[in-house]
Amino acid sequence: MIEAEFRTIPRPASVTASNEDVLAAENVSLRLLLAQAEINATSLLAKAGIDAREREASDELQKLILEELHHRIKNTLATVGAIVSQSLRELPEAKPAQHAIEGRLLALGRAHDLLLQARWSSADLGTVVRGAAEAFIDPDEPKFSISGPAVRMASGAVIAIAMTLNELCTNATKFGALSVPDGRVDISWTLDQAAQRLRLTWTEKNGAAVRPPERRSFGTRLIETLGKQLRGDVQLSYEPTGFVYAFDVPMTSLTSSTA
Repeated sequence: MIEAEFRTIPRPASVTASNEDVLAAENVSLRLLLAQAEINATSLLAKAGIDAREREASDELQKLILEELHHRIKNTLATVGAIVSQSLRELPEAKPAQHAIEGRLLALGRAHDLLLQARWSSADLGTVVRGAAEAFIDPDEPKFSISGPAVRMASGAVIAIAMTLNELCTNATKFGALSVPDGRVDISWTLDQAAQRLRLTWTEKNGAAVRPPERRSFGTRLIETLGKQLRGDVQLSYEPTGFVYAFDVPMTSLTSSTA
């Protein structure tokens, strides 16, 4: 019987050496890539840590600046209020004017409080409305109905709307729905998405009888001026059922930081 002999045929030395060189080169290349990746990752992590610390420091500095600014504004408002009080205290006939000015300064202060909470950037319309009405709300006798979608407003619009609502609340307390036990006020707003406009309405019900004033008061002029400041349309209606304020304004005027 013929026995077959099986032997491994050796590869040429040149081929084996060539493959080993290729593998060695690939290993070196892979190690270099891994080392570079490690360096890049370490660098990125270090940079991220630096960026995070810088951002945190920047946020803290901004917070301190805003708080200091807010403190100075509130002090200025308090100083103006004291000047008004001292200047008019000897004039009994000027008491209504004194109270009106003090109320407007308080409204301005409350608007600044809201803006500080939002880092002086924006505030929600609903929060502004409730904040303006809060000083005139009796918890035991609710007189306000407030409704409308969420709308973020820039700082200029926040102050204008807050001041307007303070005037409306003050007038209603003196002459309108808030001056009688059964009086009520509905504050509502709607969004016209197609036209990108907001319509806010203040409607008084069950209040004292109203009629158009013989002359335009400072409060009325202020309301109209604040509306024009936001490039909106203001309508004041002295209906038999109660006073109505309607404000139609472009959304860009409420959301723009330049408003």
